[in-house]
Amino acid sequence: MFSMTAFARVSKVDSERTLVWELRSVNHRYLEHQFRLPETARGVEGKLRDSIRKRLKRGKVDCTLRIEQALGDSEIRLNRARLKALVAIMAEVDATATNLSTATALDILRWPGILQEQQTDENALQTTVIELFEAGLEELIEARGREGEKLKTTVSSRLDKIESLVAELTPFYEGLANAQKDRLIQRLSDLSVELDSGRLEQEAALAAQRLDVAEELDRLSIHVQEARNNLDSTGPHGRRLDFLTQELNREANTLGAKSILAETSQRAVDLKVIIEQIREQVQNIE
Repeated sequence: MFSMTAFARVSKVDSERTLVWELRSVNHRYLEHQFRLPETARGVEGKLRDSIRKRLKRGKVDCTLRIEQALGDSEIRLNRARLKALVAIMAEVDATATNLSTATALDILRWPGILQEQQTDENALQTTVIELFEAGLEELIEARGREGEKLKTTVSSRLDKIESLVAELTPFYEGLANAQKDRLIQRLSDLSVELDSGRLEQEAALAAQRLDVAEELDRLSIHVQEARNNLDSTGPHGRRLDFLTQELNREANTLGAKSILAETSQRAVDLKVIIEQIREQVQNIE
């Protein structure tokens, strides 16, 4: 089981530059990835996206790459030919127009192409970017896996509590129909109302039907077992668990609506609280 929330940071330093990848992953309904890359690494973005799609199923992943050139390793040269051409054009403009501000040396150096840096081996750089990204992605997946195991333990413990509450509720409802029938007879007796036995049985049967929650208790147990099977299966798990959580909540609502005893009403509320706790955790599972 994998969480969708994780962070990974990997770096590589050599004589020419420092590369740093930061990968952040949060929960999302689908798989979404965003890259922030320097222009020198734009050419490998497609391969990086393919790699994420092969390794991850869900989550929003932000990937940021920083490349810092090592000090002293990059020789900056002056493009004298372009500089002469620029100066000639500036002189021609000065001769034609008046009242123009004078360009400083720094203004000229900012002109595109005036300064030339040492050429970088783009193929080698892109290979390094991809290899370092794969290492960062592996670290991210490991972090998602560690958190996923903790989520699995948390969800499993909540399922234990649901099973415990269902076991506590079952005895209350087993004799509830007969108790409700006796209560109905007692009320009629207190009111001095005579009712034929057939009608009494009919009313008692209707009351028992309204109060019968055997189906809800059975389905709660079934959904819990299905959730356990999902936890022990291969992923992805999130969407299936989210569906089961909705079904558990539906049965708990019905159980609470049919409850007429304070003890059962309180346990129905406890069920809904636990199911909501599971739902919150499930939102982070891949």
